[in-house]
Amino acid sequence: MARKFLYVIAVLIVLTIGGAFAYRIWGVQLMRAAMVPSAPFSMQGAMGPERYADAKMWIARPDLPGNPALWVPAGQSVGKAPGAAMFYIHPTSYLSRNAWNAPLDDREANDRAALFLRGQASAFNASAAIWAPRYRQATFGAFLTDQGAASQALDLAYGDVAAAFDRFLAEIPADRPIILAGHSQGALHLTRLLKDRVAGKPLATRIVAAYAVGWPISRTADLPALGLPECASADQTGCILSWQSFAEPADPALVTEVFDRTPGYTGASRAGTAMICTNPITGTPNSAAPAGANLGTLFPTKDMSDASLQPGQVPARCDGRGFLLIGQPPEVGPFVLPGNNFHVFDYSLFWGNVRADAARRLAAFAR
Repeated sequence: MARKFLYVIAVLIVLTIGGAFAYRIWGVQLMRAAMVPSAPFSMQGAMGPERYADAKMWIARPDLPGNPALWVPAGQSVGKAPGAAMFYIHPTSYLSRNAWNAPLDDREANDRAALFLRGQASAFNASAAIWAPRYRQATFGAFLTDQGAASQALDLAYGDVAAAFDRFLAEIPADRPIILAGHSQGALHLTRLLKDRVAGKPLATRIVAAYAVGWPISRTADLPALGLPECASADQTGCILSWQSFAEPADPALVTEVFDRTPGYTGASRAGTAMICTNPITGTPNSAAPAGANLGTLFPTKDMSDASLQPGQVPARCDGRGFLLIGQPPEVGPFVLPGNNFHVFDYSLFWGNVRADAARRLAAFAR
């Protein structure tokens, strides 16, 4: 596992450095030319929950050998009998422009997805048994264009996620607490899942918390349709957490330009609206915390074969619009996106606090 961890991180570094360099010189147009598929969208049949009865359709599930979500840094251990079940939706790991949606057997995309589970979903393995489906994710280029094919690709991906979620619910005990989590494209699909499968449904009473990280959520144009409130306190349950990490000086223009011209789930405009910003160090919204309160950031070793957990390294504070600012850029790796965007590190910057947050909310849920 350590060797594969090294290999996939190295691939991501090369890809991200190349992408950031191209962006700085030639801008978004070149990125679109390089990443947006030129082929038309390929219609594919929907997958039902029965497909996810096959263990091969999951990157992580409790009975899966070599489960990447069970990775932990030195000094940490996996929960022996975690009280919750978690449904985790991985971010975009398919970068090809050959198709709008990833083939389920694409090795590179699957290896990257497994890496994301190690750095993100692993934060929850002391509190929850983790289920993470393979899905025909939309390619990275789908987020760089307004073409109708991009929406079709995202709809296809969401259909897979919803089918996997239905199977997940069928597999776990009917009274078991549930933690939901996703990142980036995964968080987008999670918000749709909240709207379609949780809002106004009995299932809402089983949700410990929903971590929709790395995707903007408008407090006024999105949140009212999601069926759960924003987490207002560190031990609140049945609520949503979300943040987007930027070092300073931050330039989130690439996020706000798209966000401000789109309608939210309520149908209202998102333009100028505040976004949910949970400070993962405190577990509360619109707050600030010094680096000393950070329980641990994941730092890769020099040879990048593993990662260590180092406390007290990264502060965090929410700005007025809803971005999480982390001060001077930390040395966690070279694959930072333009604008000082630490999107790739949204979970790993606060791995120790996310772990504690899930345990605290689960304990409160059990009371």
